[in-house]
Amino acid sequence: MTNRSALPPEIARRRTFAIISHPDAGKTTLTEKFLLYGGAIQMAGQVRAKGEARRTRSDFMQMEKDRGISVSASAMSFDFGKYRFNLVDTPGHSDFSEDTYRTLTAVDAAVMVIDGAKGVESQTQKLFEVCRLRDLPILTFCNKMDRESRDTFDIIDEIQENLAIDVTPASWPIGVGREFIGCYDILRDRLELMDRADRNKVAESIQINGLDDPKLADHVPAHLLEKFREEIEMAKELLPPLDPEALLNGSMTPIWFGSAMNSFGVKELMDGLATYGPEPQVQTAQPRNVAPEEKTVTGFVFKVQANMDPKHRDRVAFVRLASGHFERGMKLTHVRSKKQMAVTNPVLFLAADRELAEEAWAGDIIGIPNHGQLRIGDTLTEGEAIRVSGIPSFAPELLQTCRAGDPMKAKHLEKALMQFAEEGAAKVFKPTFGSGFIVGVVGALQFEVLASRIELEYGLPVRFEGSQFTSARWVSGDKDAVDKFVAANKQHIATDNDGDTVYLTRLQWDIDRVGRDYPDVTLTATKEMMV
Repeated sequence: MTNRSALPPEIARRRTFAIISHPDAGKTTLTEKFLLYGGAIQMAGQVRAKGEARRTRSDFMQMEKDRGISVSASAMSFDFGKYRFNLVDTPGHSDFSEDTYRTLTAVDAAVMVIDGAKGVESQTQKLFEVCRLRDLPILTFCNKMDRESRDTFDIIDEIQENLAIDVTPASWPIGVGREFIGCYDILRDRLELMDRADRNKVAESIQINGLDDPKLADHVPAHLLEKFREEIEMAKELLPPLDPEALLNGSMTPIWFGSAMNSFGVKELMDGLATYGPEPQVQTAQPRNVAPEEKTVTGFVFKVQANMDPKHRDRVAFVRLASGHFERGMKLTHVRSKKQMAVTNPVLFLAADRELAEEAWAGDIIGIPNHGQLRIGDTLTEGEAIRVSGIPSFAPELLQTCRAGDPMKAKHLEKALMQFAEEGAAKVFKPTFGSGFIVGVVGALQFEVLASRIELEYGLPVRFEGSQFTSARWVSGDKDAVDKFVAANKQHIATDNDGDTVYLTRLQWDIDRVGRDYPDVTLTATKEMMV
């Protein structure tokens, strides 16, 4: 689609991105500072706040506040200069990777946060690979430079080697750890100095004229200045300059250095995102792709959050608008059920606060409160039967049986589990034989989250017990072949919350045996969401 017309200015100013990182690299703190600079909050919170210090805005679940981790992806919109930023904060903890995978289908770029002392960690690598599959443009922020961190060239080498992507420095740190005084902004030839005294203060900028400007010596101690000039010379020879085209196709990442805790380097990263980040992109769909400048509205659900407000049993579907100009009260067609729905109270999020969205454009993320009609992977259009593709659902790696503490409340438990299944928080399987439900998750921490949420939100104490099964596969094939297979393997068969047939297995051997004995039946580990 090379002959596309220019995007309407309202859409062109949108920047929709996710922040990805290993746990504890400083992602939630960075999110807070973004909101601070966007003027969305007056004072940034800390994840590990002491006493009355403000808690972070983007972690709204009780468990997130207690543990200092982000469990569910939250979305926030705010203005920054003439741009509109839509930021999606993803859980960094690997036990919640499925939520993160799906979130990355709804953004146009990712900001990767790396800890200056630890470099590229396992979870960063996993998430990066998902970005790779979708050729997402990536901007890198190397955090915690005010603590003892590794050599700058080491960090850059590690990113290039582990992630196979070209790295270009957008800023360069002067000093490390205790001696860290600030950065030289390569893109705009400025010196940025960090104020350690006031964490919520914007860094002081000094315009300089090239690296030989005598003004540098007034602000940088001599021993640091000499080392810095050497490093910059080396960097200019060894590392490629910023190529905006290569950034947009995902083969190059610019890197900024700073300290999110001290609000340092964050503004430069935001300027970089505004200047070089991608506008809303074309969305892959069946039978045709959707371009953001199209007049009609198209959007898809990439996340469902139940009980965001515990006083009301509400469910909010997070919808990424792929095209058009949406206005409150519009009637949209729900493609899966072919029914029309009037969207009367869509919301825009500012972390746990929300306001009614009178309008939204392609690239924006809105929340649609509903009572379970909308599920992950659903597409909403103005009548055309388009289905956005590429939103995966993964087979769970851990299975446990779930029972209610009070046997009389089995019905309530079923309702609670179905809600979480629709939210994508877990897979729920109902075996054909025996009572109880088998719950499948990607990471062990999810069992704790589920148990604590079922108790908090439904007042139901539950217990999870070991299950004889270790994995689950979706069954597909010709109806007769599947019926024959099901009749012969009853004790292994269950249905998921969409009513699809699932084969529960104990060993890889079981899976191989099915492949041998039932060539007409296919077992798969992923299923496209809600086809």
